[in-house]
Amino acid sequence: MTDFDHLLGQLSLDEKVSLLTGQDFWSLPAVPRIGLRSLVMSDGPVGVRGTGWAPDDPSIALPSPTALAAAWDPELAAEAGRLLGQEARRKGVHVVLGPTVNLHRTPLNGRHFECYSEDPLLTAEIAVGFVRGVQELGVGTTVKHLVGNDFETERMTVDVQIPERALRELYLAPFERVAQAGGWGVMSAYNGVNGASMAQNGRLQQEILKDEWGFDGVVVSDWRAARDTVGAALGGLDIAMPAMDNPWGAKLAEAVRSGSVPVEVIDDKVRRVLRLAARVGALGDAAAPAVAEINGDEIAHRIASRSFVLARNEGLLPLETDISRHVAVIGALAQDARVLGGGSAQVAPPHVISPLDGIRAAFPQVEYAIGADPRPFLPAAAGPGWSDFRIDLGSYRFEVPTAAVRWLGDPPGGLAVNDITFLELSTTYTPEIAGEHVFAVSGFGAFELTVGDQKLYHGSLHPPGTGRADLLLHPREQRFTITLPAGEPVAVTLRQSFEPGTAHSAATTLGHRAPGPDEEGLIAEAVALAARSDVAVVVVGTTEQVESEGFDRTSLALPGRQDELVARVAAANPNTVVVVNAGSPVLLPWAGDVAAVLLTWFPGQEAGAALAAVLTGAEEPGGRLPTTWPRRAEDCPVLDVTPRDGSLAYDEGIFIGYRGWKREPLYAFGSGLGYTTWTYDRMSVTGDEAVVTLTNTGWRAGREVVQVYLSAAGPGPVERPERWLAGFASVEAVPGETVSVRIPLPERAFQVWDGGWRTVPGEYTVIAAHAYDDIRRTVDIER
Repeated sequence: MTDFDHLLGQLSLDEKVSLLTGQDFWSLPAVPRIGLRSLVMSDGPVGVRGTGWAPDDPSIALPSPTALAAAWDPELAAEAGRLLGQEARRKGVHVVLGPTVNLHRTPLNGRHFECYSEDPLLTAEIAVGFVRGVQELGVGTTVKHLVGNDFETERMTVDVQIPERALRELYLAPFERVAQAGGWGVMSAYNGVNGASMAQNGRLQQEILKDEWGFDGVVVSDWRAARDTVGAALGGLDIAMPAMDNPWGAKLAEAVRSGSVPVEVIDDKVRRVLRLAARVGALGDAAAPAVAEINGDEIAHRIASRSFVLARNEGLLPLETDISRHVAVIGALAQDARVLGGGSAQVAPPHVISPLDGIRAAFPQVEYAIGADPRPFLPAAAGPGWSDFRIDLGSYRFEVPTAAVRWLGDPPGGLAVNDITFLELSTTYTPEIAGEHVFAVSGFGAFELTVGDQKLYHGSLHPPGTGRADLLLHPREQRFTITLPAGEPVAVTLRQSFEPGTAHSAATTLGHRAPGPDEEGLIAEAVALAARSDVAVVVVGTTEQVESEGFDRTSLALPGRQDELVARVAAANPNTVVVVNAGSPVLLPWAGDVAAVLLTWFPGQEAGAALAAVLTGAEEPGGRLPTTWPRRAEDCPVLDVTPRDGSLAYDEGIFIGYRGWKREPLYAFGSGLGYTTWTYDRMSVTGDEAVVTLTNTGWRAGREVVQVYLSAAGPGPVERPERWLAGFASVEAVPGETVSVRIPLPERAFQVWDGGWRTVPGEYTVIAAHAYDDIRRTVDIER
């Protein structure tokens, strides 16, 4: 047992404060004389990026958190956690910055895909599984963002007004569950809550998290969220990150010496940091546990197929892989798969299997058409006609698979930030088609683009004075048209310049589009292909400019002409399957006119392989919706993400998601079809447990997620939703097999917050359901 007080006694005040203050972008300093090594952190919701981008060390990209929650499987979440724990250890990372447990209050949240669910219980159980898996590998987690960061607009400064009951019953509930399950870290949010910035919100971080819940881990700020030296120190924050613009360091030491911050407060924070270091093997002789090698591709594939939600199936799926069947694959996102969301969740995976690649591998006759392209930026140059993409940073050179480079933190090649003054991407392009080719520069910074002997661009994409956060989260694009002959190689060079000391982040993309049909011509080509095919698989979805950290969505509609594309393809071919490649809900006005709708979220690096397995029936689409999908945007209980006078009130109280839905949605919470059918034979409730017995009545083996809801009889002393999720579990069975599952009914499910947790006595109906709107069995009980 490590004697933290003994170690504390060996540290000077300046050393103590240094352990609470980022020494660079991702780490805390070491103190070798007490056996403390540097603690390293990394973004990690879907993959562990590490402290920078190393082209020779890619990061596994799992499906998005919405996908993980759609599996309704805490043990699968633990497997995901173990994999990312393994990745963290391989990359020398001690703490993964995740998971995100903010709720799906509104589908307009730009970071919706990075959160689990609209329901606090489902969110909490998936998060606990994930945290358990990561920490079993001796790697820490920081459940985030405490609290109220359920939208992105003005997130740095907005004060979120949350009623106390909603705060306790909904928004704090996942944090409480993870803290009490043994989570080692929490990240505080940028925003304020009820009048106090979260980085210095003593009531939430100290009184509730640490004192009331007994949390013994660390509270780390979101990057640059700590802005006040004394306020953050007295408000329960333990670690302020990163080194840039940090209010602690020497300022905090001086505040202690002046008496503004008691030294006992600093000692408590340092104990927590030392405890974390011991837990992750960065203190003394502590060592991380041994672990067997985990197959990342296999886990990524399994999460993807288990998460896919079959929302509609008029008997078309699964498809037979008949040699005579001609399959049309349509959509820009079928070829350029959106496998992860924008912002801090981004990683560079070792490979990406696109939907088109996966379907081509499964079916003998496949043709492809773009149909409609929703991408506002041209995709990175790649594919036929392009030679190697060579990157020159001066003293370090390497190659990349496409004409895109991005890093945040340590630059590639172990270079120091100050060593990099430029980035040059060079390649050769041999056009297959003569005519007008469009080249584009996108990212942030000052660029120079040369194609052949023509300098097409020289300048900065953003105006002078643009803030660093805006640069990172709002890249821009410039396009240029040049006429090229077919078959003649042309040299292409894109050079980016860095101001001194700014190369800790980079975003550089060379885009390209060859001559081809206009928008109407592309759709016409796709419709003609669909008409002569046996089956049409149309892949639609969002783009990085629609769903990303840093901004909220302005619409739930699919971008571009994708809705028109689906409608016209479905009219040409009744056997149309639509694959929706979006991390959060989008409107599907054509849903009733197609044979099948498959919701695939952001499905990670194994996207296409998992899709093909589900389409062919090799695997069952195992997902159930973790959030309600609307028929119309105006039906959503909450759409407001615009602060007024710096504040946003959660006036809806506890009535978010299915709790607040007034009209019939397109697809209800918990819904999803499989490839077999189930009867719910009976249910009994004894004590704090429901036992549900069900039978697989279909033609193949399958999995069912049994959802148990509670409903209170009569109006009662407090307003409550019509029903709410109390527990869930999954079962598997072969055709004709009968199985039973036990689902606990915790006391908290019967409680409300009323200055404390209070069980509301009275009559309740316990409901066993296939989905929120698909009730199978009920039992009335008295509490």
